[in-house]
Amino acid sequence: MVIELLKSHASVRKYKDIPLSKEDVYDLIRAGQHAASSHFVQAYSVIHVTDQGKRERLAELASNKRQFLTAASVLIFCADYCRLGKAAELNGKEIDYSYAENMLVGAIDVALFAQNVAIAAESKGYGICYIGGIRNAPTEISELLGLPNGVAPMFAMSIGVPDEANEVKPRLPVEAIIHENSYDSAKYNELLLDYDQTMHDYYLNRGSNQKDTAWSEQMADFLAEPRRTHMKDYLTKQGFEFN
Repeated sequence: MVIELLKSHASVRKYKDIPLSKEDVYDLIRAGQHAASSHFVQAYSVIHVTDQGKRERLAELASNKRQFLTAASVLIFCADYCRLGKAAELNGKEIDYSYAENMLVGAIDVALFAQNVAIAAESKGYGICYIGGIRNAPTEISELLGLPNGVAPMFAMSIGVPDEANEVKPRLPVEAIIHENSYDSAKYNELLLDYDQTMHDYYLNRGSNQKDTAWSEQMADFLAEPRRTHMKDYLTKQGFEFN
């Protein structure tokens, strides 16, 4: 069942040395294209990185050698208004994508597109992992991949035949996610304490990389300091000015 496939997702970071054909990759991309899109703008593009030299450079820039150098396929997912600008030119018009709403549309479109690709890949028995590390060096990566104004890399995805079977991480209880009619923050104290115990037990007993921590502690540490503060300046340079 599709629901069971979705609930079985776990990131894969170690792959077997088995290639994906160009036809397989295109099949996954076509499935991705059938995701919902705001006003059908389809404000996304994907760079399929097959050049070994570029993969090696991406591995350095994203600080992720194992993923970029061992996966059967590496995809860079981008928010894209360049193609929409070309469409406007065909009609003698210009577009203005400098507004924050357009950046949101592009980011949401590319996320929905990529998640369709991920589900399609997993339905075929492949494993995937999202890689946000490309936002560590977006300017350098844009130059490496020849990204024009109006195009910005959001994340990468590695795809391949899994050579590991990671446990599925317990998610937050559904009661912490769903709110009926109005937002209820009062329930978090009890729910998060219970979830912390669940995650603490998971981290201590999983098959590898055991650690003595809980979810709320990790989130507090993760969000305590600013991260990738260069992104606003980079996006502004690419034409996403947040007007």
